[in-house]
Amino acid sequence: MTDEKQCLTEQYVWEVPVRATHWVNMLAIIVLSVTGVFIGSPTPVGLDPADYVMGWVRVVHFTAGYTFAVSVASRIWWAFVGNRHAGWREFVPFVYPEGRRNMGRMFLYYTFLSRKVPHPIGHNALAGATYLLVFVLYLVMVATGFALYAEHAPGGVMHTLFTPLYALFSNQGMRLTHHLVMWLLIGFAIHHIYSAWLMDVKERGGVMSSIFGGYKPVKREE
Repeated sequence: MTDEKQCLTEQYVWEVPVRATHWVNMLAIIVLSVTGVFIGSPTPVGLDPADYVMGWVRVVHFTAGYTFAVSVASRIWWAFVGNRHAGWREFVPFVYPEGRRNMGRMFLYYTFLSRKVPHPIGHNALAGATYLLVFVLYLVMVATGFALYAEHAPGGVMHTLFTPLYALFSNQGMRLTHHLVMWLLIGFAIHHIYSAWLMDVKERGGVMSSIFGGYKPVKREE
């Protein structure tokens, strides 16, 4: 065990912007989901209209929405200026031969067809490809959310900016899409926590702790 520890070194993997946007996204999604469900199905029982409850819920929802949009935009920008573990190439492993091989190895492990545990330093290839889909869902959520918000001022700058969405969706269709993506993101979050914990136990690579401190123990030759 001592020799094994001596072969490990701490490597700075997740930079501050990566960790910050990760936690901002998490908190924003929680707030948006809770307030969004209330907005979609308000419970007026026991509420005094004079308390302006729905108004405050909407203010919190919109504030969290703006925060989420800025965080997502910041993370996308960092994919082009951050270190290689945060770079955009991590999210498209399927376009590279080595990335496809790594995706295959991870798939075999996840489906119990292989006992060999991959030990990537950053994202494993299958997770990276999944995060690409998650960011697409983020963008759909942001776009439909702001398009719905802009309906309060027809002809305004934001309303004009989202004109293509109004042509693609009816108002109800946009609301249903926004609501569906919320549940998809909640489902992903559940799987994300489970798989991160699983790989932390199996890899013993500090996956969970690294998203707090940024460092992961890796073999010196890596």
